[in-house]
Amino acid sequence: MDHLWSPWRYTYVTTADTARRPGVPQALSSWPGPDSGCVFCNLVASVDWAIAGGMEREAAEQVGGLVLRGQHCFICLNAFPYTNGHVMVMPYAHLDRLAKLPTEAAHELVELAQLTERALAAVYTPHGFNFGLNVGETRVLPEELESTWKRLREALKKLQG
Repeated sequence: MDHLWSPWRYTYVTTADTARRPGVPQALSSWPGPDSGCVFCNLVASVDWAIAGGMEREAAEQVGGLVLRGQHCFICLNAFPYTNGHVMVMPYAHLDRLAKLPTEAAHELVELAQLTERALAAVYTPHGFNFGLNVGETRVLPEELESTWKRLREALKKLQG
């Protein structure tokens, strides 16, 4: 098994819960909307606000990393990627099970995933693809091993007196 290390994601993981309105790009931080409680709803709403306010659609979607919008689902860049081309294809609906997704949305999700795969193949010519499915409160903990070692070493020293 290969291990994926993503220490650049550590800042995100350790500050995600303290961000004023998670998902709102820095360039759109003047978005007046309330925090929806969903990083992706905040992202889409702040981009839509910028477009309604006169920002060119392409520029607003680029700032937000929205690559393509469908009727039921959208594709966006992962702001803290594991690799180039790390994207997410997700439904607008908030559901905790794929089986709860309406058929039309499920079909669009797969169609967009296939379209994304073809685009990534054309742009990056990778040796393979990794597709994952997250539901609920799934998180990756990307702390560097050195940092983990130091933190645990200090804690153990303190506990031993």
